[in-house]
Amino acid sequence: MQNGNVNGEEDEEYQLFLSQHSPALQAARIPPLYWKSLHLKLASEVFDAGEVFGIMQVEEEDEDEENERRVNPGDEVACKVIVTRESGLQAADPTSVFLVDHAWTYRVESARQQLLEIPGLLIRMASLMGLPFHGEAPDPDIVDLVLDNMWKYNQTYQLSQGSAEEKVPVWYIMDEFGSQVQHSSQPTFCMAPLFYAPQQIAYSVLWPLQDLENGDEVTRDFAYGETDSLVRRCRLLAWLPDDLEDVSDDIQEPSDLYYETILQENKEKLPIDIQLSCVPDGKVLKVYTEMKQVLDHLKHPRFQFTENEEEADIIWAFSHIRDYRKLSEERPHVLLNQFPCETVLTTKDCLASVARRARGGQGAPWLPKTFNLQTELPQFIRHYLQRQERGLENHWICKPWNLARGLDTHIMNNLNYIIRQRESTPKVVSKYLEDPVLFHREEVGMVKFDIRYMVLLRSVEPLHLYAYDVFWLRFANKPFSLDHFDDYQKHYTVMNYAADVQLKQIHYDEFIPMFESQYPQYPWKQVEADIFKAFSELFQAASCRPAPYGICAYPSSRAIYAIDLMLKWDQMTEGIYQIGSINKTCLPKSKTEQGHVMG
Repeated sequence: MQNGNVNGEEDEEYQLFLSQHSPALQAARIPPLYWKSLHLKLASEVFDAGEVFGIMQVEEEDEDEENERRVNPGDEVACKVIVTRESGLQAADPTSVFLVDHAWTYRVESARQQLLEIPGLLIRMASLMGLPFHGEAPDPDIVDLVLDNMWKYNQTYQLSQGSAEEKVPVWYIMDEFGSQVQHSSQPTFCMAPLFYAPQQIAYSVLWPLQDLENGDEVTRDFAYGETDSLVRRCRLLAWLPDDLEDVSDDIQEPSDLYYETILQENKEKLPIDIQLSCVPDGKVLKVYTEMKQVLDHLKHPRFQFTENEEEADIIWAFSHIRDYRKLSEERPHVLLNQFPCETVLTTKDCLASVARRARGGQGAPWLPKTFNLQTELPQFIRHYLQRQERGLENHWICKPWNLARGLDTHIMNNLNYIIRQRESTPKVVSKYLEDPVLFHREEVGMVKFDIRYMVLLRSVEPLHLYAYDVFWLRFANKPFSLDHFDDYQKHYTVMNYAADVQLKQIHYDEFIPMFESQYPQYPWKQVEADIFKAFSELFQAASCRPAPYGICAYPSSRAIYAIDLMLKWDQMTEGIYQIGSINKTCLPKSKTEQGHVMG
């Protein structure tokens, strides 16, 4: 009877485990055969891989086959994992699933600090990577070597719940056992991370793809699931060098299918054609909104708030409006604060694509060279290698398609680092501005700064675009230099979301004379004229094609956008500035901006 109770409790615990983890188990493609044993090992913290496997040191060989199979770095001696149990291992055995611990879990922005501050971490990582290490005190050169080499060992996962900061991808390096499992295109094992909810910790799970005998090697595919042969070569470049000489770095605007797929993924329904409605003079317009900033700042007597969306004349939505068709059919007179298909501008992958339409298809000089890592990885790698061969400056900035505030943004010149970013969130990679126009802060020195303008898109056909002549400024807190790219306060300007960080604010009308005193040969009016010209080119490019390939010309749409930009020096014209980059997001973000735009 007692045994029955125990079994019942075990079954309940297992069912709870499945309820919490089955989506993750399925996403990781861990066969159900192993789930029960995996649950028991997780619950009891059973790390029994050492009873079945061992690490063997082998001399490096030059044959292609050896290079294909053993590709983690090492000087003259490499390591591999083999089966050491006399009876071998059977894939059909439900217990043939193993936990691998993680030696280091971190987010990239804190990696350097952790290596310097966590006792023993730097020594362990240097040893795991086969790097020379002398003495107990951290050597800055060794720290940089670890930061460079870790992209041959890093793995990643992302939490599905939490704030935007909590969802930023986590990177980890497996323990000495897991890190010595080598690559093979015909792997004997699979490996995947699994976040175990009761302990709030992630492990890697290792399971066999075939039966193995004593002495057989444990391998996994470092580009598992990649079927495109060229992209596969690119993803394996960190371990299998390839010059990609057969690849061109030329990039064109994506096919129409790219934009059509985005429309489907966004679940947008395009509106039918409607006639523009005229608002009678003196009519008080009812506004429906859930946005506190609008409720707090829209004070004009011609507007009245309503909690009933059905009676609204204006819908100022916070979330993405999707069913434009229904609105156009049933309530065509209702004004909206969004345009159908405005994602061609508000996501970084599409922004880079539509910018290629500018100036007759020659591309926009105001957007740095940009590649989509999901669709243009081979072209980017070839371009990077060509710049490297020519001795050109080669720092790049990786940004998620649809995040702001510098989240999950990386600056680097390490090609392996860039390639591995493709495994986390979808990103674009743009040439980093090595020569930005700087601003002298008396208490700091010459720092980076960026500028935010608000623009109002009144209509697409005809194109009516207005810019607010009040702009906002953001400043870095440390002098600019092309080093320490993980130093946020040196290379980034968004300081109002970080704790214990100085936020430097200068009003636009104070900034203009300060800028002109620092750069008297460049009157701000001329700078601003060039900025507005770039805005015009951007919206012309985004509206020159019909939806879903451009912004939809829906007469009842209006929208306010924030455009962030930096200035850079143009070396071709002996110091004349040009717009260096444009990032674009929907709607004013801060209370101050909302107050200025709507007050």
